[in-house]
Amino acid sequence: MARPVTVTISHDLGKEEARRRVADGFGDLKRHIAGGMLFRFEENWAGEDRLVFAARGFGQHVTGTIDVFPQHVRIEVVLPDLLAAIAEKIAGRVEKKGRLLLEKK
Repeated sequence: MARPVTVTISHDLGKEEARRRVADGFGDLKRHIAGGMLFRFEENWAGEDRLVFAARGFGQHVTGTIDVFPQHVRIEVVLPDLLAAIAEKIAGRVEKKGRLLLEKK
């Protein structure tokens, strides 16, 4: 059974800057992971504040959303059965990378 993993990250950037960083960061992630042509990504913004994405590779399908709010970002990733066993590890990496992306510079 698929397992959702949800991470919420606070920020002090304002919604527009947080959205810009999410868009740029997701683009970097796609280039880094898909660079080896092992994964195929799809993404689209549903309105101004929600990024909907899907990734396929190695016979697995991951979907998710990133919602941008004025003071936090909520990331939900739905993992297939094979990856659900390492859901906590994935959540930790998502949170760590998200905090780095959204820290005020």
